[in-house]
Amino acid sequence: MKQLSLDNLRTFVSIIELGGYSKAGELLGRSQPAISLQIKKLENQLGKKLFDKVGQRYQANADGQWLFDQAKQMLAINDDIFRRLEDGQLRGRLRLGIPGEFATRLLPSIVGEFNVRYPDVSLDVTSALSRQLLNANNRKDFDLILALVNPEDTIEGELLIEDELVWVGDAKQPLNSSKLSLVLAPDGCVYRSRVIQQLKQQTNAWKISYTNADLYGLIAAIKQGLGVTVLAKSSVPPELDTLKNKRLPALGKIKICLFNQDTQHPQVSKTLSDYIRSRIT
Repeated sequence: MKQLSLDNLRTFVSIIELGGYSKAGELLGRSQPAISLQIKKLENQLGKKLFDKVGQRYQANADGQWLFDQAKQMLAINDDIFRRLEDGQLRGRLRLGIPGEFATRLLPSIVGEFNVRYPDVSLDVTSALSRQLLNANNRKDFDLILALVNPEDTIEGELLIEDELVWVGDAKQPLNSSKLSLVLAPDGCVYRSRVIQQLKQQTNAWKISYTNADLYGLIAAIKQGLGVTVLAKSSVPPELDTLKNKRLPALGKIKICLFNQDTQHPQVSKTLSDYIRSRIT
């Protein structure tokens, strides 16, 4: 008897819901060739093409749209079975602490899928500077913390990657010829400390022209030509460009670490950790 792969169906549904193979790959933590192979296997098994190429994009055809509705029902039944048979720990509140730039990049692709899997879990997210999240007085307020740590510092949590720090700005905005203008988060930000440390070691003039703890505020300031900033390479938003210029010194690397502190809902914490890990590493 023929059996459809739920994994392939989930990939198929993700492509349609997210609008493309690459976005589905980002959500599921797979390469685009791997996504394409899953769809090819599904089409071969069904003996039907599911997508038509329109311009540079693939859109579901009539058979694909029909399968989309059926696949969503099948996946919902599958997820509901596991949800109902999992133990009672998969309820309650999970408190996540995360730097603002990673919240902007990661959470949109995580929250929806996590909520479907664990509808009885309330995800309570706090965006703040890593230093604040890891402060001894604040750590107890979180079950899971994603934070930036300097390379020389020892950590108690899990090292996900050592990421490169990069200069970021709007490529359409020229650098100030006389004095480098900086757009930075407030005191206590790892990026800010590293930038000031490196710039003090050279003779080029610089100034902090704008300070804002919110990434969207920094993006708006950069787009208005107020200056440039620094981010971990994996957190650079699509609205900004990575900059290369001899006036911009190398800034080294930063540790991106995960601190799992939850003892009440360990399975849910592990699952959310897996989501985060798959999108950063």
